[in-house]
Amino acid sequence: MKVKKISVPVTILTVALNAEATISRAIESVIAQTYPEIEYIVIDGASQDDTAQVARSYVEAFNSRPGRNMTVISEPDRGMYDALNKGARLAHGVIVGQINSDDWYQPDAVRIMAELYEREKYNVGWATVRLMTAKGNIIKHAKIPRFMWTTSHWHHTTQFTERETLLEHPYVEENMYDDWEFLTWAYVSGKKFAVTDEIITNFSFGGMSTQKSLRDVMARLGYHDIIYRRYGFSRLYQVHRFFYEMAKYIMA
Repeated sequence: MKVKKISVPVTILTVALNAEATISRAIESVIAQTYPEIEYIVIDGASQDDTAQVARSYVEAFNSRPGRNMTVISEPDRGMYDALNKGARLAHGVIVGQINSDDWYQPDAVRIMAELYEREKYNVGWATVRLMTAKGNIIKHAKIPRFMWTTSHWHHTTQFTERETLLEHPYVEENMYDDWEFLTWAYVSGKKFAVTDEIITNFSFGGMSTQKSLRDVMARLGYHDIIYRRYGFSRLYQVHRFFYEMAKYIMA
């Protein structure tokens, strides 16, 4: 039986700052993708280490493959979400994925999300993630919330988004949960979501969204409260968020 060729243009973004120790793994996971045509943009925030040099060392090999194009940008920015907004403006793909510099894709990640887009024409799609913790690996299964709008079954490293949707509502550059603000905007705006339960990314605990102190936990609760109130959600959502954050605190 002839297999249908998927030809959805895809852009992958990696935002980095002082990430020379981990960025090779992220880049190599994009190089290893089974999907043939990928635009890859690495956006370095003028790192003080060799992050940009490490990234540039992969450009020739990446671009030598048909349908592949890699660009490395290194310049000061206002943080991760400013860089992601910049990447969305520069992207040529119909859908845009974003993999952190200390995380990495499974080899079929782009193919899976491109095929999902081909079937569903989603505005926002996401998948299952493997969480790498000091206490062992945890699988966080992807689902679309039906009764309570929470992050319980979503993870930012698995998210692929239509470029036009990213341009319609750029990240607001307020705090570490700008991605959840964007997703909540998409939810209340009636955008189309689609998910797959296939594991496509591996996430390393230790980034800014998993900091361990109780002060960090309280800050994250405050950020979520701002988002929920902005979009008219009940404060009862914060009860769920409290228990979710405490679970992360114990697990990390």
